[in-house]
Amino acid sequence: VGIVQDITERKAAETALLESEKRFRDIANVSADWIWELDAQGRYSFASESVTAMLGFSPSQIIGRTPFDFMPADESVRVQQEFAAISERGVPFRDLENIVVDSEGAWHYTLTSGTPIHDTRGQVVGYRGIDRDVTDKKHAEARLQLAANVFSHAHEGIFITDAVGSILEVNETFTQITGYSRDEVMGRNPRFLKSGRQSQEQYDAMWLTLKNKGYWYGELWNKRKNGENYAEMLSISTVYDDSGAVQNYVALFSDITSLKMHQQQLEHIAHYDPLTNLPNRVLLADRLHQAMIQSQRHDRSLAVAFLDLDGFKSINDSYGHSAGDELLILVAERMKEALREGDTLARIGGDEFVAVLVDVGGAQDYEPVLHRLLQAAANPFVVGDALLQVSTSIGVTLYPQDEVSADQLMRHADQAMYTAKQTGKNNYHLFDVNLDAAVKTRHESLERIQQALEQHEFVLYFQPKVNMKSGEVISLEALIRWQHPARGLLLPEEFLPVVESHAISVSLDEWVIDSALSQINQWQKKGLDLPVSVNVGADLLQQADFVNRLSNLLGAYPDVNPALLELEILETNILEDVTRVSERMHACIRLGVSFSLDDFGTGYSSLTYLKRLPAKVLKIDRSFIRDMLDDSDDLAIVEGIIGLANAFHRKVVAEGVETIAHGTKLLPLGCELAQGYSIAKPMPAAELPEWISSWRPDIAWAV
Repeated sequence: VGIVQDITERKAAETALLESEKRFRDIANVSADWIWELDAQGRYSFASESVTAMLGFSPSQIIGRTPFDFMPADESVRVQQEFAAISERGVPFRDLENIVVDSEGAWHYTLTSGTPIHDTRGQVVGYRGIDRDVTDKKHAEARLQLAANVFSHAHEGIFITDAVGSILEVNETFTQITGYSRDEVMGRNPRFLKSGRQSQEQYDAMWLTLKNKGYWYGELWNKRKNGENYAEMLSISTVYDDSGAVQNYVALFSDITSLKMHQQQLEHIAHYDPLTNLPNRVLLADRLHQAMIQSQRHDRSLAVAFLDLDGFKSINDSYGHSAGDELLILVAERMKEALREGDTLARIGGDEFVAVLVDVGGAQDYEPVLHRLLQAAANPFVVGDALLQVSTSIGVTLYPQDEVSADQLMRHADQAMYTAKQTGKNNYHLFDVNLDAAVKTRHESLERIQQALEQHEFVLYFQPKVNMKSGEVISLEALIRWQHPARGLLLPEEFLPVVESHAISVSLDEWVIDSALSQINQWQKKGLDLPVSVNVGADLLQQADFVNRLSNLLGAYPDVNPALLELEILETNILEDVTRVSERMHACIRLGVSFSLDDFGTGYSSLTYLKRLPAKVLKIDRSFIRDMLDDSDDLAIVEGIIGLANAFHRKVVAEGVETIAHGTKLLPLGCELAQGYSIAKPMPAAELPEWISSWRPDIAWAV
């Protein structure tokens, strides 16, 4: 007995099911996304082979584990809560964001979508779904968000243009700086911001640099929406596409207007007299230097006129400094009007002025100007309720007839001015290069000085430099004296001007350095270890072998630390070749010595020179210290020099502190280092140890 049952349809169904499953698995295994199935306990019952590419696990390592086994702890708790709510409802879900950890511990961001699996009774017995790796997308979004935040919150203005310069985007800082809203600038070329202060050649050079280098960096002046000009520090970078063609330009800029204004104020302070607003010594030196170059180039003369007011001191004494200052302002205005276009009038201190008259062909060019200057000063001035009257004495020298340096031209004009005063004032005197009495006697004086050097008639005196507040003796300045057998002890001003620009000055300077080193060596043996500064003249400093000379002098005293030697140089020694002077100073510093700028404020060095020269100390000239208690101009100069010293991180020493009141005035200004007669007069070396042991600062300075 048997039963035969037709199972053709069942077999066909099984075959179809097997083929369907095979197609599913084939599709699942070639998909870049990870396809999976979960059983009723939430464990993987199937994982496509793409899980290996995504997470580094094989399907066999996945099956039997839950999705939460591959998540960070915090993430696992969150996803379990979300999935529990989904599975309880038995509903499909889409794009559930997860973090999955791969076999090497790296995090992957995935989007998970799934649908429930039902049995024949409609009960949910699992889920099947797909995980898509969106890690690269998340990182790209994060980078884009970071870039957007930087763009939005940057303190620099930013704008982006296309290849032809049309603006595509700007940030908020762009709007704050320029005053233009985003909508007002979209599609426009940035050239609409031009201020007109740059030439077309400058813009052409900028675009040439962009083309050749792919970037440009520099300063520009542009105009805000309200018409106000502003300075910006701008950098432009070129963005290229994959083929190397220009795609965009990205520009970043910051508003440096306040910085430029402050710089201009400093430059003005450095170059103009604060009372009369005329050029000061610094600017005068530059203009005189340029005028001398033009004179040589065009074969024309120039005249340097030194003017000193007659009778000004009595007005100051009778009517007070305020009236004197007002008179100086009025005199300066009138004398400036008396000059021709291209001429320069400068105030160099007190009631002294210097005029540089350019393009002078002969007396017919400069004499009318001199007469106008005399008349301008001699006419009465109304100051307050008073009618005041002065005159001026003028000394004049002509270049290149007087073929000397700029500094010597000033000296010769000054010398001629004194002759004008001696011959009745209110007139001018022309410096005579050939007949001047000083020229006649100079040769004789030079011979006598050479003899004095050979016969050891020169000696060194030393003046202490101290900290007025702490009482510390910080160093000593070596000062040359001539122990003349007939005239007694002579000060430097009685013989040093004679040797200027002569080889003897080099010999004298080397003698001072050698004698100072010898004295330092002697003091060291007695336990006195103090730095000593010596003055180095222009002639020695300009010697091509100056560094070698100094090295030989130091080598003669191997027990002396070179750091105990400080070289003081005048600002006027720097002007002609600041680059060479700077190089030599650096070479000397490598030998161990240091530098200070002497008589600061009376010379011609600019802020640029001050920045480039490696001098650690600025010495304020005694002429400013002397009158600072009564002269507001000198006080302003002292304050300015102290400010410059602080700005350039230099020490500052006040020369010529002759009274306790001077020191009391200097200390609150920030100047603690000083030398002068109220501290000590220059003294022989033998007297120094006893003075150092007994000296104490005045009680007014220690408060």
